[in-house]
Amino acid sequence: MPELPEVEVVKRSLENKIPNYIIRKVAIKTPKLRYRLKKKEFKKLIGKKILSIQRRSKYLIFNFHDNCMIVHLGMTGKFFIENNSSIKFKTSFYYNIKKNDLKHNRVIFYLNKKTKLIYNDVRKFGFLKIFDIRKKDYITHFTNLGPEPLSKKFEFSYFKLHISNKTKNVKNLLMDQRFVAGLGNIYVNEVLFLAKVNPYKKSLNLNNFEIQRLIKNIKLVLQKAIIEGGSSIKNFKSVDGEEGAFQQKFKVYSQEGKNCPASSCNDVIRRSIISNRSTFYCKTCQK
Repeated sequence: MPELPEVEVVKRSLENKIPNYIIRKVAIKTPKLRYRLKKKEFKKLIGKKILSIQRRSKYLIFNFHDNCMIVHLGMTGKFFIENNSSIKFKTSFYYNIKKNDLKHNRVIFYLNKKTKLIYNDVRKFGFLKIFDIRKKDYITHFTNLGPEPLSKKFEFSYFKLHISNKTKNVKNLLMDQRFVAGLGNIYVNEVLFLAKVNPYKKSLNLNNFEIQRLIKNIKLVLQKAIIEGGSSIKNFKSVDGEEGAFQQKFKVYSQEGKNCPASSCNDVIRRSIISNRSTFYCKTCQK
C-alpha cells in the first residue's frame, strides 16, 4: 500500500497537470469500489473547476468551489492523464501499466482541452467520495488522524505527552494513524533503525534522546523519500511515469539476512512479525 511519500509524489505530479481544468463529464465504469460510487454525487462536479489538490495522511483531496473529492488509492489505485494527443501520463503503485490494464479503468473524468483524468484500480480497494467543502474538516476519514509527521505539531512535547501511559511497542505506536498520520511499514522500519530503537520497546520506556531521534529521523526519512520520488517496490510511478528510487537506499526494510549497514556492527538484519506486518531490524544496534 502506498505510504505518505508516494501519495505526496502523486499529489505533486497531479498538481502540476490538472488544476484549473474544468470537469465536463464523469463516467463511472465500475460503481462498486471499496465504497459504492453514487452517480448523483459525482454529477455535482460537472462544470466545476479543479482549484487545488492536497494530501492528508494517505488521502488525496481534490478541491472545488463547493465540494471536495477524497481519494484513497488502496493497494492498486492509480491515475492516468490523457491529453488531446492521446499521450498518457501515469501513476502506478506496484504494477506496470499494460494495455490489458485499461479494463480496470473505474472512473473517467472528462476535462476541458480534450483531456481525461482516469482512475484505474485493479483490486478495487481504493475509493472516491464527494463532500461539501464546508464540512471538509469534519470528514470521518480525517477526524481521528494524528498530526502530519512533517508538520510543526509533531514535535517533542506532543510525542512525550502521548506516550506517558502507552504500553504498546514503539513499532505499533508509529503505525497508529491516530498518533501520527501517514506513516506505514516501510518507513517505520527505516526510522527505527536510524533512531537506534528496538521495535519491541514499550513506548512509555522511550527516553528523551530516543524521542528526539525518532522525530528527527521520521522527518528526515520522509523528506528524502519524497525527493527520491517514493519507493518503487514493484514499479510505483509518478504521473510522469517516473519510478521512485528510495528503495535503493533501504537500510533494513526487506534486507533480512544481510549484514547490518552500520560500519561498527557485525550482526545481520533480522525479520519478525509485529501485528501481522514484517519487521526488519538489527538486534545489536537497536536496543
